Amino acid sequence: MHTFRSSRRQSRGKTRALVASAFALAWVSAAAPSPASCIDGPNPEMRNLQRLIQRDANQALAQIDLKLDAARGGTVPGLGSTLAALYEARAQAYEILERSGEALDSAASGLKLATNPRDPVHLALLLDQAANSYEQSDIEEAETAIEAAQAAQAPDSRPGICFLIARGLLEHRLDRDDLAIGSLSRAYRASNAAAMAEPHILSASALSVVMRSMGDYEQALALNQEKVDWDAARGANLSLSVSRFMRGRILQLMGNYSAAIEQFVQSRRLSGTLHDRQGVAFSDLRTCEAHIDLGEFSAAQAECGSAARIFAASTDLESVKETQALQARIELGLGRPARARALLDKVLDRNGADLPPRDVAPMFDARARANAELQSYEEAYRDLREYTNRYVAATEADRRRQAGTLRARFETDREIDRNASLKRELASSLDRAERQERQLRQNEIVAGTGGLVIALLAYFLVMSVRYRRRMVKLANMDGLTGLPNRRRVSQFAEAALQFARATGEPLAIAIMDMDHFKEINDCCGHATGDHVLKEFARIGAEALRPCDMLGRWGGEEFLLIMPGASLSVAKANLERLRTLMCGIRLPPVSGAGLPVTLSAGVAQYCANVRSLDDMIARADRALYAAKSAGRDCVRVADMSQITGSHAVRRAQRQ
Repeated sequence: MHTFRSSRRQSRGKTRALVASAFALAWVSAAAPSPASCIDGPNPEMRNLQRLIQRDANQALAQIDLKLDAARGGTVPGLGSTLAALYEARAQAYEILERSGEALDSAASGLKLATNPRDPVHLALLLDQAANSYEQSDIEEAETAIEAAQAAQAPDSRPGICFLIARGLLEHRLDRDDLAIGSLSRAYRASNAAAMAEPHILSASALSVVMRSMGDYEQALALNQEKVDWDAARGANLSLSVSRFMRGRILQLMGNYSAAIEQFVQSRRLSGTLHDRQGVAFSDLRTCEAHIDLGEFSAAQAECGSAARIFAASTDLESVKETQALQARIELGLGRPARARALLDKVLDRNGADLPPRDVAPMFDARARANAELQSYEEAYRDLREYTNRYVAATEADRRRQAGTLRARFETDREIDRNASLKRELASSLDRAERQERQLRQNEIVAGTGGLVIALLAYFLVMSVRYRRRMVKLANMDGLTGLPNRRRVSQFAEAALQFARATGEPLAIAIMDMDHFKEINDCCGHATGDHVLKEFARIGAEALRPCDMLGRWGGEEFLLIMPGASLSVAKANLERLRTLMCGIRLPPVSGAGLPVTLSAGVAQYCANVRSLDDMIARADRALYAAKSAGRDCVRVADMSQITGSHAVRRAQRQ
């Protein structure tokens, strides 16, 4: 689930405050705290109020309102500054209580009084405004104000770092993690000093959220621990309940469900003592989900039921639907597919248009399983197709976003290295110019440089591990089509064969070959041939089952592994691919008269199969039979076929 959701809608005016407190998903955004609290105001009374806000926001809010009422009737000098500071404190209290509409109103009232751009209260109010902006227009307006204020600050100053954190949070809410990772990383590094403890922990907390969204769970967990320790040491129980909740989410995504449940239970306990019903509901929801992932369906029932009642009372329809989807998974796990389908029909009443795209795909998958168990195969197939399409789209969107984020991290690290190199060169030139006078100091610089080199080497070691993981992924991918390459598809096929041999589950393997591909290259050019191969890869990704793997075997030849597929299912898959292949069009002039067709041979696993080579050889022999029968068809391997030379058969086909 995305940490900051645009579903947090408020209308301007008094009703906005009431609606804002009702939207349950806003509770989760407290995981990234307001950077406004890192601006130190000059007034000791206001600093005391800030500390009280962290401990008990409701009590602080009551005191602030009394002070505002008293101040409004006064005429003492500096009254405007006092009122502005009180409005700023009230905005912070409202933000912690997740009443962002009222927080925005308080920030706006304060900014009308504190107009001096150098006034710390003015700066804190700008940060309050940014922290409580969730709608597109509000975020863009806040981003403009933050950029202007940041430009007026020294980059490594406390206010400059606070604005950098706010900018990273706004970029994250705009789903631009490639920018957010750069802003927040710079803030985290620049605040690594004792005097910058609060900005440092704020940047760590925000960076943990972004790291989690891009899948770097180890880093997210380490950064989150800093926030948990900080909140616990200061008795900031509301913030601590959210920090523990976020720790549970990271552990859940890592597959450590038992540890995740422990964090959710602690978060719920803290929320209960604070009478934070939304916090209780979210903790119950995620505890329920973790129990489902562990297969503990009976334990999950009560937790999901509790969450559903709280969400329904707050009219948070999105969270109600998310809870119902989990309840449907429980019904499936308990063998009640009819109840599961009824729940999922309610959840998908608008075909998922009112839900986050990433959450919708599993719902169609669950309803497909429910329909299959109820023998409604046509509906099951339709839902399975919808699941496949949405899963592919969501995965592609994640891939593009994470690729951009990786590039941003690389550029940020490279800039840091470049700056360090320039500093070393400058130090060396000064040493050469003043060698005799600065001999003692030169020794100190050498020692310091050695420490810097060791630190850089350690840093490069950590980063190389991460980039190596990325390179391993690229090593398994065909550069032209984006499909798994021969090495990867062979590994998958071996694993599928071992599973079939151990469990008796069916397995089908097919070899496919483009017909007359040499003629297409000769007549239309290699660019057209590459286009045909890429189009076929796209068609395969969309048309096949999620459990199938289509890989490039070599040249115009592809290998398709279909675990759990009977011969009829395998033939249906291949016929569908063959039919879709005919829809690829060549250039009208050079490609006139040349059809784009496909021949395939498929082999079914049987007890006398000794190795993967046996199955591939049988499929290859069937492919040769398809070529001999005039091409553009599918042939099934005879169980009596034996292994032979792939190279000989390939030569025969050509």
